[in-house]
Amino acid sequence: MTDTDLTAFVRGLPKAELHMHIEGSLEPELMFELAERNGLALPFKSVEEIRAAYAFSNLQDFLDIYYQGAGVLITEADFKDLALAYFRRLAADGGTHAEIFFDPQTHTDRGIAFDVVIKGLLAGMDEAEKTLGVTSKLILCFLRHLDEDAAFATLEQAKPWLAEIVGVGLDSSEVGHPPAKFARAFQAARDLGLKIVAHAGEEGPPAYVWEAIDLVKVDRIDHGNRALEDEALTARLVRDGTTLTVCPLSNLKLCGVKTLEEHPLKRMLDLGLKATVNSDDPAYFGGYLLENYMATATAVGLTREDLVTLAKNSFAGSFLSEAEKAERIAGVDAYAAAN
Repeated sequence: MTDTDLTAFVRGLPKAELHMHIEGSLEPELMFELAERNGLALPFKSVEEIRAAYAFSNLQDFLDIYYQGAGVLITEADFKDLALAYFRRLAADGGTHAEIFFDPQTHTDRGIAFDVVIKGLLAGMDEAEKTLGVTSKLILCFLRHLDEDAAFATLEQAKPWLAEIVGVGLDSSEVGHPPAKFARAFQAARDLGLKIVAHAGEEGPPAYVWEAIDLVKVDRIDHGNRALEDEALTARLVRDGTTLTVCPLSNLKLCGVKTLEEHPLKRMLDLGLKATVNSDDPAYFGGYLLENYMATATAVGLTREDLVTLAKNSFAGSFLSEAEKAERIAGVDAYAAAN
């Protein structure tokens, strides 16, 4: 199969994205458009100048500019436009379902009401389903560099919207902020019927992954790369069938791997881990879902069977109903058989 044929195969492969921060899909062009719409001045003169600033050496370097960029998001229309821009890219890549993260504290801390954020995102999600056929779910994330009280306050703000939120996650600066810091807030979220996910094992040690599965009792792990440093932990994740939402181009951009050829995705699959491919913050990390699939397939030698497995894992690890999962996975099998 040629590279062109493989790209066409993967583009047509039905797949879900389970690890994507909606604020991280804010492209420089839209950033300028929203800044102008809202009468805001950006510290950049051009799209090219913004892209040049995307030369990160670690997670914190990225977060600094990420929070700065989010400052242009003010109105419901801004959040709707942000969501729709992402869903159009996802649909073009053959994505049919997404479970997107949003960071309410990034916005409420600068005076934007929780309701404004979620109404705008839900409007974008609804339009994407109607016009693009892409389904989606919403995951609220706690910012781990803030304290537990702030997480509880955010959960309280979310209560009127629980019917529209499928789960709660944990993102932002990982090192020094272990999952255990938010164990009580996560338990409160679970008591409200929400699913639980957490970023662990990206820059943080394997111990953070242990905490996430044993203390926080997550339903899936976001990233999880460093779990491979611990054989017992890896065996546990395989035994439990825990989904890992892996983000290859993000790992490369943030220097988690020196080259994509060193990425552990192929090893994860060979070990029996339920790995998936995702774009994380695609506007900042240089690639949406298809680019992550194709760049990694080329770099680490993913087979056609590996790619089908990744697509099936993306639905199996989703928060769709069991019936919906079975239907989507059957669709992947049918596509693979016909192509």
